Order: sequence, then structure tokens, then C-alpha cells
Amino acid sequence: MKKIALLLAVVMLVSLFAACGSSGDTGSSTPSNSGSSTPVAGGEDLANTLVFNLSADPKTVDPTLNSAVDGSHIINNTFEGLYRDRGNGSPEPAMAESVDISGDGTVYTFHLRDAKWSDGQPVTAGDFVFSWKRAVNPATASEYGFILSPVKNAGAIYAGELGVDELGVKAVDDKTLEVTLENPTGYFLDLTGFATLMPLREDIVGSDTEGTWAKDPAKAVSNGPFTVSEYVMNDRIVLTKNPEYWNAENVKLEKVIAKMIVEESTALTAYKTGELDLIDHVPAEEIPQLVASGDCEIYPRIGTSFYVVNTDFPELSDVRVRKALSLAIDRTALTEQVTRAGEMPAMGYVPYGFTDADGKDFRETAGNYYLSDTADIEQAKALLKEAGYPDGQGLPELEILYNTNESNKAIAEAIQSMWKEIGVNAKLTNQEWAVFQNTRMNLQYSGIARHGWSGDYLDPQTFLDMFETGNVQSGNGYSNEEYDQYLHTGMATTGKERFDAFYAAEKILMEDAYIIPLYFNVTPMMCSENLTGWYFAPTEKFWFGDAEITR
Repeated sequence: MKKIALLLAVVMLVSLFAACGSSGDTGSSTPSNSGSSTPVAGGEDLANTLVFNLSADPKTVDPTLNSAVDGSHIINNTFEGLYRDRGNGSPEPAMAESVDISGDGTVYTFHLRDAKWSDGQPVTAGDFVFSWKRAVNPATASEYGFILSPVKNAGAIYAGELGVDELGVKAVDDKTLEVTLENPTGYFLDLTGFATLMPLREDIVGSDTEGTWAKDPAKAVSNGPFTVSEYVMNDRIVLTKNPEYWNAENVKLEKVIAKMIVEESTALTAYKTGELDLIDHVPAEEIPQLVASGDCEIYPRIGTSFYVVNTDFPELSDVRVRKALSLAIDRTALTEQVTRAGEMPAMGYVPYGFTDADGKDFRETAGNYYLSDTADIEQAKALLKEAGYPDGQGLPELEILYNTNESNKAIAEAIQSMWKEIGVNAKLTNQEWAVFQNTRMNLQYSGIARHGWSGDYLDPQTFLDMFETGNVQSGNGYSNEEYDQYLHTGMATTGKERFDAFYAAEKILMEDAYIIPLYFNVTPMMCSENLTGWYFAPTEKFWFGDAEITR
């Protein structure tokens, strides 16, 4: 029975890639708002204005520097790449009007449409060249520069082995951009809509590697449907319709207000009273009742929630200890009693939704490794004993670090309790989002840290490449030469050879046990019935360029 439910969940996930939230008069399925239909913030008139909860103040909204979902929501609606996902089943031409692809699939020639920045300056091929070179330049310290790895020489430049001028991108003229890839890359058009590949103006950004320009409305020129008109730290970001956007005549909203309400319960109250039109974080204890009433809808997405183990923490250097911690977690209890939104227990890292060269789902083929969806306390205790820590004796107190959030706290408390069953004690530490990201990236935590990943494109590489040696996105300093070799083989090949290499890479990652998978993500969403035309991608990004609201 559990197997049938799981397969149905996979089918639903895959179908939503094509069907969820198509642009049109209905957008996404929209649960009704039981509160007022006309929110008012600070006494202002909100006619033709969408108010949604961003939850936290983004660490950055600079497309090159951003690595978080909250920043992506803002960037996805203020900037536009060569192609864009609008929810119609495949990436559509955006800044590119068309593209020519060479016979061997390695040279893409993009022909840009006549488009302007929000200050009236033309968008040029040179803006893409500047942005992409900035992303892979080690001096920029972009956490996401690695995502350009399909582009010729990008990996070597990011590693500091070549200069940025060796990148396989050039402006043939103002309206023609030529991109040369290392190898044929089937998902490349999809990738061109990702934040890191958005165009940027050199005269605006210059040598700024802190991203301060992007939070300053006086400097933050953009080429998407909206532009940043107000930024109040820890309170709100206001986006205003960009009259210079090439498709401005079809943008219905005049304004989007992104509020920064961290507490899920507070955001829910604001939604119910009509102060918010859309929220995507709901208190776990409220979800079952809200789903049953039709006020909340669950959106699958390609994402995994997991914990990472600090490779610098000596007491966790024994793989048996790390596996014991993972084995002691009851993932079914975690999803059914704590998160409660229909998540699937994760016994691997790469989520469901990726089809391999044989037409099979990656997760189904890879299997569960040494884990089950419930706890294996006896095996966990046996491993601890073998490692010299019988019943946890001698193992120091571990730290579970998480960013401030009610759900994150509940999950950490549940795992803390589960670990007590094998004699392991853990203390909980929470930090504000931006601080937490830096702490995790710099390995400044004692043992365990919360992590999560949403796919940036529909290929397993979007999950696996974050654990390549030297990738700070891992958050745990993971490094394994054999893993890197399989990853690079997969990145350089196609078909069955590619997927066989990725299967081998994930097996190494899981057997090393420096990650502890918890569950595959879903998003509980509450949306006013007055809001239509919006789209929430399986890659966890909002698109409001086709949205419309009535008051």
C-alpha cells in the first residue's frame, strides 16, 4: 500500500512539471482566502497590488551572489534571462527571441529581442557576457558560479586555473550572443533562466562584490516585469511594474509587496485577516485541517530536506557514528507527526522526478541504501558500540544548527528526541537566516546543520554537483576524489553513461554519510481566490509576470 501511494506521489510530481500553474486566467489552483479580500498595509491603496510573504530578509538579491530561494523570488520577477519558465511545460524565449544550435549541440547562438533596462538603456549581449564572467570569476566569490559549468572553461576559471576571458561566451554584436559548451547539455536552455545567468549592467554593478547595488532602488536597474522601488530591511521589498519591460503591456500587476514575516503563525494570521494574499510557509500543526477545509493546497517540488555533518568535527569522523545518527531517525514519524504536509521520507539524496536514459525514475532505481523509512535503533546502537561509543557514552554533545523558523525548530526537537534513544545528546542552536548561511558555509558549527536543496533545472546534476570538492554550497566541506570523478564523468557524457556515473556518485555520497536525508519536500500554499495567473515552479520560484488580482 505504501508503495502504491509513493508511486502515485511520483506521478503527481512529474505531471505538475507540465501542468502546474500554467499562465492563463487561472494560473495555479488557488485555495480561497477566508479573510478580507482587500488588504491594506500602512493605509496605502492596494488596488492592483499583490502582497505575499517572503518570510525572511534575503541575504542578497544580487543575481550573481544569491543562493537562496527567498532571493530567487525577487530576482525571478525583476530580471529576465535568455529563456524563462512561465509554467507552460518548457522554457520559453525571453530576452532571446530565438536561438540557433549547432549540429553537435555545443554552440548556441542567441538572437536578442529589442529590450530595455528599467532606465531605458538597451539590453545587449555584452550585459550577459559581463554577468557570466562575473559569476565564474573567483574574485566575485559567487556561491553559485559552479552552475555555469556546462559553458566552455567555466569550471577551470571558477577554480582559478584560467582567466575570465577564456569563458566560452562572446557578444558577436549587441543583439547576438554566442555560447560554446564543454559538451552537449540537454537542459541548457532551462538553465539560461536561472538567476546566476541573468544579464547585468557593468556600469551599474562595477566591481561591487557585496551586492549592495541590488538593494538600493536608486541603482537597482532591472530588465524584468518589475523593478525594486523600496527596500526596508527586515520589513518589506516593494516591486513596481517596469514600464520598459518588453512585455509590459501584458503585466497586470502594478505593484508586488514582499513582506518579511519570519513566524509562520504570524503570517497565517496576517493571511486570514487579509493583510497577505499569498503564503508558502504554514505552521505544521495547522496544515491537516487547512488542507481538509480547502484553504491550503500542497504543491510538490523537486527538493530534499537534509542535515549535513561538519567534516571538520573530529568526533563525527567515524562513518559508523554518522550512519548511526541517520539510522536512528524515524522519517515516517517525522513527516506524519511533525511536518505533516505530505512530504515523502527520504532514504536517498536525489528526489523523485528525474527520468534516466532507460525511462526509469532516478530515485526508484537508486534505492534506499542502508536506510528505511522508520528508525533502526538496534543497528544504530550496534554501530555506535563498534565505534567505541556504547549507548552513546563518550560521544560529546552535538549541536543541531538551524535557521530561525517554527518548522525547523520542531524538526530539530524531534530528531534531538530520536537521538536520545541511542544515547546521543544534542543541543539546538538557531540563527537568523543570513547569519545562519554564513555560519554553515564557513563550517562554524559543532556537528550538524540544517540544509535543503531545490533543483534549479530538471536533471540530477543540480543536486549532485553541490558536493563536488570545494563547493561551499555543501555546507559541510565534503570532499571525495572518487565522487568527483564520477560526477565529472556524468557532466561530460550523455545517455546511460551519464546516469550510471550519477548513480555511482550518489552511492558514494550516501555511504560516506556526511549527509543525513530527511524527506522530499512539498510546499503548503495558501492563496487568495482573487489572485490568478501566478506560477510556482517545481524548482521553487514564484512568477508574477502573468498574475492578476481583483479587489
